[in-house]
Formats: sequence, C-alpha cells, structure tokens
Amino acid sequence: MPSKPIDLIDEAIADLEAKLNLSPGASPTTPSQSSSEPSTTSQPKKKNDKEKKENNAKGQQKQQKQKQKQQKQNANASSKKGNVANLDQPDICKLEFKVGKISKAWNHEEADKLYCEEIDCGEDQPRQIASGLRKHYSIDQMVGRRVLVVSNLKVKKLVGFPSHGMVLCASETKEDGSELVEFVEPPEDAPPGEVITFEGLPKPEPFSGAQVEKKKVFQACMEGMKTTNDLVATWNGHAFMTSAGPCKSKTIRGGMLR
Repeated sequence: MPSKPIDLIDEAIADLEAKLNLSPGASPTTPSQSSSEPSTTSQPKKKNDKEKKENNAKGQQKQQKQKQKQQKQNANASSKKGNVANLDQPDICKLEFKVGKISKAWNHEEADKLYCEEIDCGEDQPRQIASGLRKHYSIDQMVGRRVLVVSNLKVKKLVGFPSHGMVLCASETKEDGSELVEFVEPPEDAPPGEVITFEGLPKPEPFSGAQVEKKKVFQACMEGMKTTNDLVATWNGHAFMTSAGPCKSKTIRGGMLR
C-alpha cells in the first residue's frame, strides 16, 4: 500500500533528526544560542556590576577624604582651644617664673649699667638675658648664682642685646638714699627649670609673651610683689614656692620685687 504524503514527511523529518543528532521533536539551535556561549543578556549585567564596584570605591575614597579633613579640622580646633588664655586666674599665675642658674656673665659692650648673662633654665639652650646689675654685683658674684627668671616675656633688645626674659630681684631704699638690690633666690635643692607656684593659688597657666605685653600683666603684678619680714618673696601674701621650699632674698625685708 503506497505511503501517505504525511507519512513521507514524518519519515524525512525523523531522518534529518537522526543526521543532526537531535532528539525527536527538538528544535535546531544556532552557535550563538549554544549553552557553551554566554548569552547577550549577561554582558550588560557584568558591565553594571563593574560600574557599581567602581562607584562604591569612589564613594569610599570620598568618605575617607572627608573623614581626614574633619580630623584635621578637629585637631586645629583643639590646638587653638589649648592656646586660649585663662583670663580668670590670678594675675601672678599668668606669668611664668623658672628656677635658673647663671652659668656665664659679661659686661655689655655698649651699656655701662648692663650685664649680659647665660642662664641655665633647664631648657635645650641657656637663656641670654641682660640685667642692669653692674652697680650691685661683680661678675664673680653673678656666675653660679641661683635666680628666678621671668620666662614668658617677649624678647626685647636692650642696647642691641636680645634679652629672653628678666631676673627677679628685691630692692629697698637705704637711709642714705642709695638703693640695695638683691636676687630673689630659690632653695639650693630646687632644680633649674622648675616652674614656680604660689602658695594658696591654682597652678599657673602662663600667658604667651605677646599676651603678657598686651595685657601689661607684669605691671599689674608689681604692686603686690614684696618680701615679707621672713625674707620670703610673695604676691599679695602668697609665697613663691618650689618643691624644695619658698624663694627668698638674702637680707631685704618688705622690699619690692622687680
């Protein structure tokens, strides 16, 4: 019995499927549709993932820079805050007095009243200070002397010599009208560089040299700085103190400090 046309078509299809190694009823695929090749739809996804990572990295870098900037600003603010003067403390606490020891002294070349000194104040280098003491002490009496140095004054040139502070002295007028001047001396056991405190007052927070000059701090303290009947240097009754005891003049009682 001759085959029907539809049967011939089915046979042709089956034969073609066998040649192409296709399972019955499967559709042929092109190389671009093969499972071994990436689909075109996956490429934009990978691109988006890459862009997302780059954007995240940029965002993190920006945040890091902002954080570093903020930290720098905070540090600057803290530094500025630390330099703010404590205006509420007693005037004498705005000055800085240090224990010093004169290691060298010589005559000023152009001023017959001035000595030039190098004073060990426990710092990296000796302080150079000019003092009008030639009338009161010989060079031999100056060298090795323990003194108090006002150490937070602005540097000033005294007849051309830059003076980095001043030494504190007591003075009185004698019966004949002449002036007696003596160093205010710390105890022997007080080390060079020790900062003076004041009995009954808070720990000093010294002003800068510019602030001392602008506010005229030393001038404001002068009236209250005197020696007692026990020779102790005081400000308004508060003794100049070191870890080894009070600072004193040799013989001057009730004398002004300058």
